[in-house]
Parts: sequence; C-alpha cells; structure tokens
Amino acid sequence: MHTDDFSNYYSSLLDGAYDCVDRIVLNAYYPMGQSPAGFRFWWRALHDGSDATLDNEHLMRMAGRLSRRVRAFAKDRQIPVLDCHQGERKHELAEQHIPKDPSFTGVFLILVNRAPSPVWDVQKSKNGTIMNIARKKPMPYVNHYSFHIVDPEWGHVTVRLCGHPPFNAQFILNGHEYVALQAEKTGIGFTKSGNCFTSVADASRLALVADTLCSENTIGRLRQVCERWIYSACLCFALDIADQERSGFRYVFSVYQGEYSRNLLFMRGTELDQVFQGVIDRTRARLDVKTLKTILGTKRRPFQLKSRKPPRQEVVVERPAHDLTVFKIHFGKITAKCYTKGERALRIEVITHNARVLPCGCLLDRFAEIVTHLKNILNRFLDAMHCIDIACISDVQLDDLSTPSRVGKSQVGGIDISKPRIRAVIEGVIELAVAPNGFSISDLADKVNTIVGAENRSYTPRMASYDLKKLRGKEILRKRERSRRYETISEGLHTLTALLVLREKVVKPVLAGAGKPKRGPKPKNPSRIDTHYRVLQHEMHNLFQTIGIAA
Repeated sequence: MHTDDFSNYYSSLLDGAYDCVDRIVLNAYYPMGQSPAGFRFWWRALHDGSDATLDNEHLMRMAGRLSRRVRAFAKDRQIPVLDCHQGERKHELAEQHIPKDPSFTGVFLILVNRAPSPVWDVQKSKNGTIMNIARKKPMPYVNHYSFHIVDPEWGHVTVRLCGHPPFNAQFILNGHEYVALQAEKTGIGFTKSGNCFTSVADASRLALVADTLCSENTIGRLRQVCERWIYSACLCFALDIADQERSGFRYVFSVYQGEYSRNLLFMRGTELDQVFQGVIDRTRARLDVKTLKTILGTKRRPFQLKSRKPPRQEVVVERPAHDLTVFKIHFGKITAKCYTKGERALRIEVITHNARVLPCGCLLDRFAEIVTHLKNILNRFLDAMHCIDIACISDVQLDDLSTPSRVGKSQVGGIDISKPRIRAVIEGVIELAVAPNGFSISDLADKVNTIVGAENRSYTPRMASYDLKKLRGKEILRKRERSRRYETISEGLHTLTALLVLREKVVKPVLAGAGKPKRGPKPKNPSRIDTHYRVLQHEMHNLFQTIGIAA
C-alpha cells in the first residue's frame, strides 16, 4: 500500500513505485567570515596576528591568485576550463564532458561564470587604520568556479565556489544518481532515462535503497562527500592546507534547496497518458494551475508490456522523445510539480526553493526532518488532488448541506450552492486545499475576490470568517492545531468538488441545451464528453415534453 490516496486509487495500473530524494543543494560557509569582526579576526589568524594587509587590494589579489592557480592546475591535468556566459545551460555543458571511464573519480570539468555575491569592502584612513568593514552595495558580480566531480558514492557532484573571501560555496548533488550507484552494487537491474528509473527488476528492493536517503545516516554521508572535496579540490587554490589549519578555516553546511518525488511506474504507457491527461483536465481549472506545458514528442508510448527480462546493460541513459506534460503549483518558496518521464513513469515532486521557510530549520543536521516535512507535503498534495480528481457526494449529504449547523455554541446557516458568493467560496477553498501549510482567512478573502473579478472585490475577511465557520459546521474543513490556519478534510473536499461538478458540468450545461437542441451537422471528431452531453440533452428534451415542462 502507498501512503497517499492518489497512488492507492491507481495502484491496479502500476508496475511499481518508489520515493526518492532528488536534487540536493547545500550551502557551505565559514561562520567567522560572515561578520566584519569575525572576518577581521580570521585575517589576523591567517597573517600571524596582523591585519595591516587587510585592504581591498589584498582581497583582490587573493581572488586573482585563486583564478591563476585553478587555470594552472587544469592545464597541468588537462581538465577543460570553460568561461560561461549568462543564460548558458551549464549542466548540459557538463553532461558533454562526463568521463566514459566508469572507474574515474575526481574533477573532470571547471566552469567559470560571473554572478552576484557578497564581497567585503575595507575602508582605511590615510595612515592605514581600518575605519570600517562592510558588504559592498550593490552586490557586485564576481567569478564563481564550478568544479564538476565524479564521486564514487554520489556520482556527478558540483561544487560552486565564490572566488572572493570568505569563499562561500554550494554543493549540488542528485539523489537518483546515488540510488543508481547503490542499486548497481546490490545487483538490482534497472533502466534509467535521465533522472528517473523507467524499469526496475525489483521495485521493492529499489524503494528500500531509495529510503536510505531519508534516514539520519544520510547526514553523515552528505558531510563526508562535502569535506572529501571542498578542502582538497576547491578551497586549496585559495588557501592551502597549512593556511586552512593555521587560520582555523572550516565550513559549516546547511540545506538550501531540496526535492522529494514519488515515481509511479505504470504497466502500459497508454494508461499513463489516459490517467494523467484525465487528471489534468479535471483538476487544472479547480487548482488554478497557471503553468501547464506540453512538449510534443516523436514516439508513442507502448501499448503492450515489454519483456520482463533484465536489461542487457544495468544502466541505459537516453533521452526519449515521448510527449512531456508538466504542471506546477507554487506556494511561495515551495512548488508542487507533476510530469511524465520516459515511457511509463509519472513523477510527482515537491521542491523547496529555500529550506529556511520550513519550520524544522535548514542546518544539515536537520536533513532527515526536512525530507520528512517534504514527504508530508507531498502526501497532502496527492490526497487533495485525488479528492478533487474523484469527486463524490451522497443524497444524504446533499440534503444536509442546506440545513443550519452548530460550531461550538454558535449556530450558523447552511450552504446554499445557488448563491454566487457560496460558489466563489467553494472554488476558493478547493484552490487553497493543496497549500502545504493550510490557508488563512485573509488568503480565502483574497482568493474569492480574485475569482469574482476586479469589479466586484467586496468580499471581506469578516465574510470569509463566517463562511469558513459554516464549512466547519459541515465538517468540510477544520482548524489546524495551535494555529489560525485552516485545512480541508478529505471527505469534505470530495463533497465540495462534487457540488461544483454537478452544477457546472452536469445540471447547467444539460439544462441549457435540453430546451433548444442544437441543429445542424454534428462535429466530425466529437470528444467523449460532447457525445455524452448530446445524448443527455436529447433525452432531457423528450422528458420535458412528456412531463409538461415548457422548453
């Protein structure tokens, strides 16, 4: 069993599923160098207790020395050094230079680009006394050096080092590459398309390997891979080992970005297309999906299952030309994303663009908590998407909605779907249902005003508070513990969606066409829903004539 309703609902169509931590971006920084006093203290430790040479000229010299050493080292080892321009796809350049030798480890490519970075500005008096140390404003563009490395455990690792002290850095790692290398070691056969396993001989064993990235032990592995390369392959061009030890220069690591994905492997590619396109059709309007992109491919997804024999090679990397459909929903610094991968894989992932927005913090020691938090967001997103995708309501619920209810000691009115205000509130609640941290009264008021349009922006937070109380009385949503935010209940979200679907997609269009059936030729390629509407409208027209309703 999967941990969300969406995956469980379509489990009969799946050949397997696995969760995986995808892209991991870690910040590496020297804490002492982040404040003026700390930076001055470090400089004294580096230069035998003196800060006489602490000035902008010597800081620029240090940056220039790093550049010369990097290029000299690369020339001696025959490592390409490429100067990149703004907008170039650096990861695509790196993929062209990945060594073919499977036993290779170390630096294979260095990319240089200019990007804004905090740089210290030292102001001195005429007699050489330091008057002030502050960050340059605006933030200047300086050289950054991206060291592309093959690591024996993590595969392709990128270390992006700022060329100016205190030499802040970023590590970019990929969880799928780590899982692929570990699966090879344990003998799990698979095929891999880009950053996704499209076919797995033993999906349950692969899922166990992928789950290791969610454990506390991953913190130690991440720290090891960072320290294995940052001091000996990157920082050494600015500070050699002796300088690092003398000045006590040691990095601290924190999580900057993270991705967590659920990958559903369908048995047939055509079933994947039907399911995903149907989900998009039924949910994109209700979830207010603003980003929907489809890239047409040149191949069709296979209808029949492929042979279950293990692949000839354990890793097959290719870029198939199948259709790619992507839709995204943004929640501030968090993004939920659904898209197809390869022939039979559907990926749903949650991305945090800055881990500082998460309640668990962003230090590397909290990595397991960060992954757990992203997993919980993913489960809530899939549960909400399933409720919106598969709507249901009983006749008892339909009759009960319009009756008054009680919330605590207060009696509130019922829900009348015929009123435009209530319909706008329901649409707003459905759109906000997938928000990872719930929604507030003000969020609902803003959403309703957006739905009704700029001319009728008269919906106030006071009205939203009363309408939310009515929805709470019907157990459609609830307040989050120790919070002023609200979240939907699965059964209630099913009901809200069904109400809108019945009115907007069944009753309204059928009645609109039942009185005056359309004349003229039928469309050459009608959709399934158009065919259903035409049949229903014809039968409703006959029913109206039989029971005596004027058309």
